[in-house]
Amino acid sequence: MANNCGLVSVLGIFLSFTLVHNMVIVSGQNIPSVALFAFGDSNFDAGNRKYLTSATLAQNFWPYGKSRDDPNGKFSDGKIVPVVIADASAQQAFVISVINRLKYNIVMLYSSGASKFVVHNVAPLGCLPIVRQEFNTGNECYEKFNDLAKQHNARLGPMLNELAKAKPGFQFTLFDFYNVILRRTQGNMNYRYSFTNISCCGIGSHNAYGCGFPNVHSKLCEYQRSYLYSDARHNTEKAQESFAHLLFGADPNVVQPINIRELITYPVNEDMSEFWKEPVGDILLLDDGIDVKVSGSM
Repeated sequence: MANNCGLVSVLGIFLSFTLVHNMVIVSGQNIPSVALFAFGDSNFDAGNRKYLTSATLAQNFWPYGKSRDDPNGKFSDGKIVPVVIADASAQQAFVISVINRLKYNIVMLYSSGASKFVVHNVAPLGCLPIVRQEFNTGNECYEKFNDLAKQHNARLGPMLNELAKAKPGFQFTLFDFYNVILRRTQGNMNYRYSFTNISCCGIGSHNAYGCGFPNVHSKLCEYQRSYLYSDARHNTEKAQESFAHLLFGADPNVVQPINIRELITYPVNEDMSEFWKEPVGDILLLDDGIDVKVSGSM
């Protein structure tokens, strides 16, 4: 790959993850094998007793498990402490496996000659119309999915910093897609959207199913530019245009450590002098609830 590249080759690779759509099964590199063993009285009974005796056990029947419609041998209406801890550990392991696979792929691209990388973090998955519809959250986001996205994003910046410090000439910009979407979701009128919780095309409570399907009579909105989402999980052209302008010329409130305009002009093969810094708080608080003034032109 030539060093005096034009715009197309200089930009390198856009990397973006959507963990809801087309889930990627990864091998779990560098993840320790962990087993959780719970010992205690009936409060910690994980439901294994039914395998140890032929006797009829009350906890295998309703109303045990009522909250999850699943009587499964636990002395609870649903999950117990060890199960909740195990679920949280599994979620963390999944996030680590995705980050490790992403790091591996970026290193492979770097080894093939790419040196400038533009990376999205993950959007608030729990705010997607399809998630709101499937989990019946109404106008609220499904916070379990948002937490998953935040766990991923918390590891993404440090991973890119590590590569920039270890790989000569490695340069990157990281777009804070999570908070950009969240600000539009929570303050839609600041960005001139009438609808940020439902999609323009589809059927269902949030128009989140069937857009473009041949056998589904999906509804289509009259004015797409008043919507943040075009379909169940993809943004409209208006939103895409605003994201592109932010990537190209926004300040570190939105894109770190440099924007694309600065990345393009950054000398090839030169090590970065600035790195990603962790934002303060979950949401960046900006004047009037808007992103930033964008500098430069596309």
